[in-house]
Amino acid sequence: MPGAHDQSRYQVRLEWGAGGLRRLAPADVVVVVDVLAAGVTVVDRVAAGDEVPVSSLGPALAETVSAAAASGSLVLLATLRNAAAVARAALAEQRRRAERTSISVVALGAADADGLRFAVEDHFGAGAVIDALTALGIDHTSPEAAGAAEGFHGLRRAMRHLLTASGSGQELIDAGGRDAVLAAAEVDAVDAVPVLRGDVFAAA
Repeated sequence: MPGAHDQSRYQVRLEWGAGGLRRLAPADVVVVVDVLAAGVTVVDRVAAGDEVPVSSLGPALAETVSAAAASGSLVLLATLRNAAAVARAALAEQRRRAERTSISVVALGAADADGLRFAVEDHFGAGAVIDALTALGIDHTSPEAAGAAEGFHGLRRAMRHLLTASGSGQELIDAGGRDAVLAAAEVDAVDAVPVLRGDVFAAA
């Protein structure tokens, strides 16, 4: 019987971190979203033709990716920079399977002393993927997913300001990473889609 929080009645779902992924019903595709830090690095390295080992990722990202892989799902990595490309890859998987394909979008969030912290940049990144899926006709979304998509859609033009003004963005800027935050705010800047193959991310 479906659980109250597994979002199994919906094709597109949204949760946070490895713990959230475990709350969701199993999905055919899992999209892990990490908008700042490791996520952008992986996307840009894959765009350059590199393969990126899971073991080189931060612990929270590696844990979430590994949990997704253990479920047997196709695992994709998304940021704001490649959200539309990831949505197209999910649609391609549905066409390959020739049947309705469930998609769990997992926003990474940020770890702190109290556990998982809501990270608005990952909320927008997840929303960007879900919004792009909706534009492609994959629009049977859970309320959680729909809320993230609408948040991104309404604020898309303000991503640069919102990321630089966010707590995570300010933290990175204070550490000398302003250019990294600005790059992370570029929506659909690249077409690269990191796909987990064994224990490495490689191009789709």
